[in-house]
Amino acid sequence: MKERYKDRKEAGLKLVQYLDHYVGAPGLLVLALPRGGIVVANEIARALKAELDVFVVRKLGAPDEPELAMGAVAEGGIIELNRSVVDFLSISKEQIEKSAEQELTLLRHRQQLYRQKRPQLQISGKTILLVDDGLATGATMKVALKAVKKHDPERVAVAVPVGAPSTVRELRAEANDMICPMQPDHFMAVGAWYEEFGQVSDEEVSEVLQSYNKKEQQ
Repeated sequence: MKERYKDRKEAGLKLVQYLDHYVGAPGLLVLALPRGGIVVANEIARALKAELDVFVVRKLGAPDEPELAMGAVAEGGIIELNRSVVDFLSISKEQIEKSAEQELTLLRHRQQLYRQKRPQLQISGKTILLVDDGLATGATMKVALKAVKKHDPERVAVAVPVGAPSTVRELRAEANDMICPMQPDHFMAVGAWYEEFGQVSDEEVSEVLQSYNKKEQQ
């Protein structure tokens, strides 16, 4: 594999090559972590002829350092904390609760925006592929995995184009399957492994979902 992906679309197409064992899997549902994950997931769902939906997760940024994840919240109100960050920065329970409340409000807004009036697709009893554009600390994926499991799926796999080796190992212990073809020793950030890594807008997420589901209904 070349050193970097051109963009998220190419990453999705490359990732499909490692998902042959899911072709024809009954009740296959691809769940994207928006926003960047939807572009990767769209290519996977099309190739595998699977259902496609989002699973909304919001990062909990540390006080005064919003880019540093102290944890994440997911649909259903599930909260997962990065204890090493919380302990190192001595973040209080009150600070965590305030941040979680704010992010849950934004999460519910995005659920409505992405799905419009469509209900969340059923997860129970299905084979789930949780997809994102990459894994750094894995905070959002960890909380998504925990939350999805509460819906009683048949099995849950995590599929990402690139990830930090230590994070991949952690998730491999939690998921039924872990697919990550690129695991650089010197990881840095997810965007470092893409030539083009522009921000995906909320409108793009909604458009991808609407377009895919219209195609499926035809």
